[in-house]
Formats: sequence, C-alpha cells, structure tokens
Amino acid sequence: MITLFQASDDDLLRRIREGDERAFMVLYRRRQGMVYRFALRMTGRESLAEEVTQEAFMALIREAGKYDSARGPVASYLYGITRNIILQCLRREAGYVPLSEVDGDGEHTLAAKSTGGAIALWDPLEDLARAEAVAQVQRAVLALPAKYREVIALCELEGLDYAAAGAALGAPIGTVRSRLHRARALLLAKLRAHEARGPAPAPKLAARPCGGQA
Repeated sequence: MITLFQASDDDLLRRIREGDERAFMVLYRRRQGMVYRFALRMTGRESLAEEVTQEAFMALIREAGKYDSARGPVASYLYGITRNIILQCLRREAGYVPLSEVDGDGEHTLAAKSTGGAIALWDPLEDLARAEAVAQVQRAVLALPAKYREVIALCELEGLDYAAAGAALGAPIGTVRSRLHRARALLLAKLRAHEARGPAPAPKLAARPCGGQA
C-alpha cells in the first residue's frame, strides 16, 4: 500500500482537492524548498520570499482544481503560481527597492545576501573572495529584468528543462530558449563590467597601535 509520503505530486494534489490536510502538509514539505529558493532568487529578500512561499501554497489550495497534468507537472504549476505572486509583489513595490544600488547601466538592483559558508580559519581571505564572487553573481541575476531573471532561476539554478520551465511560465519552449540565451548574455555582460571596474578601494582607517587603543 502506497503511503502519503510515497504518493506522487499528482495524487497528493488530487487528495488536496478532496480536503485532505495531511496530503497538503506532505506536498508542502516536499516542495516548500524549491518555492522559497525561486522566490528568493527573484526578489533577493528573505522576508519577502517567505511571504511569497506561504501565499503560493495558500493559492495552491484555492486553485488545485485548475491543475491540468497535460500542461506540465505539479512542480511547474506551483512555480507558475509562485511566479504570478512574485510579479504582483514586484509591481506593487516598483517604486521602492530596498538595499538598492544602481549598476553601470543605470538599472536598479537588489543587494542579495551572501549564502556562503563559514569562513575557514586557515584561509579567511580566500573564503571571503569566494563569498564575494557568489554575492556578485546574485546581484547580477537580480539586476536582470524579471522575464530574464526567472528563466535563469528556473533553468540554470533550479535545473528545469525547457518544457518544465515553459509550463511554469506559460511560454513556448522556443521562447524559453531564446530568453535564456539572452539572459545568459546579459548576465555575462554585467559580470564582465563589474570585473572591469575592479574592486572598490578600501576605506582609510586611522592608524592604531596593536593593543587596539587610539
């Protein structure tokens, strides 16, 4: 006998439509991580990503009956719901970009928080450099227009194929492919522009003796 934990996403969603709360919790635990990561990569804000994740699963309950397996898997359907909520949030906050900076093209970007690991005691500078590189890629992704940011997040970072990404975005495979090609070019250009500008100069600090007293 197949348990809820062994059930497919389709079967869980069917049970959710029938009001099975346990099926919802199983699907939530199974898919919450991917929804949160996608929301975080699209918004750059942990608090907003958490809010979007909760709203996405609430919307899934309301819209479970609209799911059509012929159009793609449950995961793509959930990505699509999440995307719609994210775009609503971005439109609502279009005039307010927290922790923003303006890149070389004059576009607003969201400063993403680095998720690098703890600094190795034996080589902190190398680890800091690696964390800065990761943070720079995150900032470059967040600087992309939403339609390019989402294909990078889904195809490059989440590993979806063109068909699954197309199902999530409601777009033909050819559109996904062309957007991804353009997104990669834009991302590479931004990273090269940052590299050409070089690191920011270190701030000047007042000289202090080794004891730490001025």
